[in-house]
Order: sequence, then structure tokens, then C-alpha cells
Amino acid sequence: MIKSMTGFGRSEIQEGNRKISVEMKTVNHRYLDVTIKMPKKLNVFEAAIRAELKNYMQRGKVDVFITYEDTSENHVTIKYNHDIAAEYVKYLQQMGEEFGLENDVRVSTLSRYPEVLVMDEENADEEEIWKLLKEAVGEAANGLAETRIKEGENLKNDLMDKLSDMEKNVNFIAERSPQIISEYRAKLTDKVKELLGDTSIDEGRIAMEVTIYADKLCVDEEMVRLRSHIEAVRNELTKGGSIGRKLDFLAQEMNREANTILSKANDLKISDCGIELKTTIEKIREQIQNIE
Repeated sequence: MIKSMTGFGRSEIQEGNRKISVEMKTVNHRYLDVTIKMPKKLNVFEAAIRAELKNYMQRGKVDVFITYEDTSENHVTIKYNHDIAAEYVKYLQQMGEEFGLENDVRVSTLSRYPEVLVMDEENADEEEIWKLLKEAVGEAANGLAETRIKEGENLKNDLMDKLSDMEKNVNFIAERSPQIISEYRAKLTDKVKELLGDTSIDEGRIAMEVTIYADKLCVDEEMVRLRSHIEAVRNELTKGGSIGRKLDFLAQEMNREANTILSKANDLKISDCGIELKTTIEKIREQIQNIE
């Protein structure tokens, strides 16, 4: 199957007091480039998330957005640091004695000093969180993969149609090329008769000139290679898989052959066909950029 590099997936999973939401979207990119935005609490799982995503995609710019909620009432506690409070009291008393000041520190004041009372979040079970997170990431990635496959099938059909259009132009050039030579021979013969009048025409000389002209316009090799590239692209599209880079190379080769055909063209109809070939190939190259 063919996969597009454009897609979107979303999931939301809740288990007990924990809820994880995952959204991910992808666009085309030469390599797999993953950007993850999530709470600091989940940073420990970043490497595992990246490894998990590689099971679903090989290329594309991936943006992942993760939110995490824990509605437990007892997951945060207040911790009293006795030793730090004692240090504050000791030094405050010392300052009062040294400077002759009244020590007016109350418990409410002391409790607001740094590190005396701190919020202590209970350590969550990382294994349980990862189990939930992995499920959410997998569900979102599956949804994304489905959209990429659906779009990939549309790309495949469109490319197949464009390859058929190319083949029609190639067939026309193949049929038109011999006609150009025949027309040139007829024109050359008429011109020589016009110039020489009743004098006999040297058929050998005419044949030599026609051969030289035909050699300059000959695109047989280019046509063979172009047909071969068209068939290769068809085969890759049928085979499927991660074929974007190979298709891009084949499109470049097709464009090279089309350029050569156009440069040799000495006929308006073939020139028009050559331009249509290049236009179609350019459209194919644009579509290929979206294939994984």
C-alpha cells in the first residue's frame, strides 16, 4: 500500500483518575522528524514515545501534543522541614541578640520562609502511566496511519492517471517522428527540383541529407528510457511500501529524458507534446513529495 505523509490522529484514554489525550499531525519531510509537546512530568517517556512512533511511520514531519490529568485528591502532600526551620530560628535569635532587636517571629511567619513548608508530589507509578500513555499514543498513531493510507491511495490513483497521460504523449511522438522525416524528404526533393528544373536529382545525395537530418532529430533512445521509467513508477506504485525517495529519483530521470526530447524537437506538434510531458512530470514530482 502507498502512504501519504499527510495525516492526523487523536485519542483520549481515561483510567481511574488519570486521563491522557494525544493529538498528532504529519506533513511531508525528507526524514522522520518528531516534535513532542507534553507536560514535564512525562518527559521521562520521550525516548519511548519516539521509538513507538517508528512502528507506524518512516518519514514525515510529526507534531505530537500530549496532555495529562490526574484528579487524585491525595497525590500532593505538604512536607515540613524541621531542620531548616530550626536553622531559621537559631539565626533569627542570634540576630536579635547581636543587634538588640525583639525577636517577633511567629509560626505563621516562619512557615512562609523558603523550604520550611513545601508541596511534595507523590511519586506516581511510572509503569502504570506508561501503559496508559503507550495505549493513547498507539491509538492516535493508528488513526493517523489510516488517514495516511487513505490519502496514499488517492495519490496512487492520481499518479496512475498521469502516467497514462504521459504514455499517450510518448506514443504520439513515436508515431509523429517518422512522419517528420518523410515530410522533410518531400520538401527537400521539391526544393531541389525547383532549383535544378529538368536536371536529374541525385537520390543518393537526398538520402544522405535526410539521414543527417533524421539523426539530429532521433529520440528513440530517450523514448525507450522514458517508457522504462514510466513502467518502473507503475511497478513501484503497485508494490507499495516506503517508495517516496525512489519515485523522486525516477521522476528526475523522466524529466531529463523529456528535456532531451524537447531540445531535439523540430516540429510544433512534438514540441507541444514535449511541453505537456514536462508539465505532467512536474505535477507527478509534486505529488511524489507527499509519499512516504
